[in-house]
Amino acid sequence: MFTGIVQTKVQVTEIRDKAQFRQLTLHSGPEYLQQLQRGASIAINGVCLTVTDFDSTAGWVCFDVIAETLGKTNLGSIKVGDVVNFERSLSFGSELGGHIVSGHIQTTATITALEKTANNCAMRLTLAPEYMRYILSKGFIAVEGCSLTVGETYADGFSLYLIPETLAITTLGQKQLGDRLNIELDQQTQTIVQTVERIMAERFAHAAQ
Repeated sequence: MFTGIVQTKVQVTEIRDKAQFRQLTLHSGPEYLQQLQRGASIAINGVCLTVTDFDSTAGWVCFDVIAETLGKTNLGSIKVGDVVNFERSLSFGSELGGHIVSGHIQTTATITALEKTANNCAMRLTLAPEYMRYILSKGFIAVEGCSLTVGETYADGFSLYLIPETLAITTLGQKQLGDRLNIELDQQTQTIVQTVERIMAERFAHAAQ
């Protein structure tokens, strides 16, 4: 589990494409790999990946990414030299600064409007309409692994308003029009919406009998 509070940005230093998966090597710096173990979970652009190898002294870490993940997320389009968001998994006793994030990406969204000022960034994201019933104004959403608050909602997307701190710490400050971003919906919102939809469907079915 994660909090959606990105700890740092790290660089992709090597990509090895093999049959049905790719191996990623990232350089994070030694300070972010302390007490790490093989098999640990780290969120990369919001995607929960399993550590396959690392060197905490040299500051690099490796992951295997399967074909399904490459197709569903933007990890299939990253290149050597790209920078990605990095978050270690939540440990017992840690401060929960964002919201509970699983690292399981449901879909991606495309930036269709972008306006930057000295102190703010307004971003509009477009995604498949079937996901919009889970996205509520002022609700939680994870974008590229960042725990954010939804601004306005539309039939085909939603807006975000990003502060300078978020832009500086994460990769969101470098995103451009047309970029595809990983989206994880808030689990509690999904559960509530699906429960209400099921109850209403059962009531309508009984009423029609």
